[in-house]
Amino acid sequence: MRYAMIMAGGSGTRLWPMSRDGQPKQLIRFIHQPDGSVASLLEIAADRMSGLVPTDKRYICTGERYRAQIKDALPAFDDAHILGEPQPRDTVNAVAFAAAVFAKEDPGAVFAVLTADQLITPPDVFRSAMDIGYRLVEEAPTRLVTFGITPTHPATGYGYIEKGGPVRVGDEDVGAFGVERFVEKPMLEKAEAYVGSGRYFWNSGMFVFNARKFLELYEHYLPENKAGMRRIASAWGTPAQQAVLDEVYPTLKKTSVDYGVMEPAVNAENASIVGVEMAADWLDVGSWPSYAETLASDDANNRSAGLRLASHESHNCIAIGDGQDPDHLIALVGCEDLIVVRTERATLVMPREKGEALKALHAQLDESDR
Repeated sequence: MRYAMIMAGGSGTRLWPMSRDGQPKQLIRFIHQPDGSVASLLEIAADRMSGLVPTDKRYICTGERYRAQIKDALPAFDDAHILGEPQPRDTVNAVAFAAAVFAKEDPGAVFAVLTADQLITPPDVFRSAMDIGYRLVEEAPTRLVTFGITPTHPATGYGYIEKGGPVRVGDEDVGAFGVERFVEKPMLEKAEAYVGSGRYFWNSGMFVFNARKFLELYEHYLPENKAGMRRIASAWGTPAQQAVLDEVYPTLKKTSVDYGVMEPAVNAENASIVGVEMAADWLDVGSWPSYAETLASDDANNRSAGLRLASHESHNCIAIGDGQDPDHLIALVGCEDLIVVRTERATLVMPREKGEALKALHAQLDESDR
């Protein structure tokens, strides 16, 4: 049976001050839709699951403390379809948690790992690529499928996938390929070479796995987590489910699914990494500069939302409000490449090029300001 899980556990520190501990980025309703409405990234990600798998096979993995908010925002997801992490333990454990739950229900489960912080259009291209991913794994459970996005520029904030030889489903050429290697966030010179070669894709962070095969590799590459995840799986569906999860999950070693499983499995004898190109418009909304790409610009390439903007001799600036006071005016004079974000509790001002440095500032703030 096919399953799908959205990972929605990120804190969104690079979207502070709108993203806060009590309202992570995936729940902020700040994505402006063509019909004039606004939606959260998680709502949009959940809509993308339509037509992908049956409703009762759709799950969200998130922090347990966000359970009530997610149920309010997305009533289609009841408690049984929200996998609540007692504490963040990075993506490899979120994926293994889901795999353990799915494999217990269906030993032949194949599941997609989706993200809650990306905009992907058109939806039919996304679903077509996902269907290829499912078919690849259904034909050969030892395959670990990842999805590559054709790069539009030499981004240094994304990981890359190097394309190898073609991979078929039966006799059908589905456009899949073997993965030669993963490269994490290269320097600009390397990124330019990758894009120019035509052999590299951006790493989308989405996957399709056979649940039992993923757990096998998880135990092999992270043996210190083996006993803990097995205890969680054994207790799942019993009265001890929550108590065991609360006790064990925070003790699991943290790492990403890329570092923990995908990269070491590239040359494995008992697994193969297969890539599928997703020829879609793709945007990872992880920072204010990337969020600005969702907004229309004026003649000077200034962009704004949630408030009013007046500018004079200012270019390439971003002014964002939380929508609580849409008549509030931000006035810019002689500003270049500036980001201004105003909320009820805090105002952020920084050069656009410092978008990635916001994470460091966030770490220095008092907990109440986070």
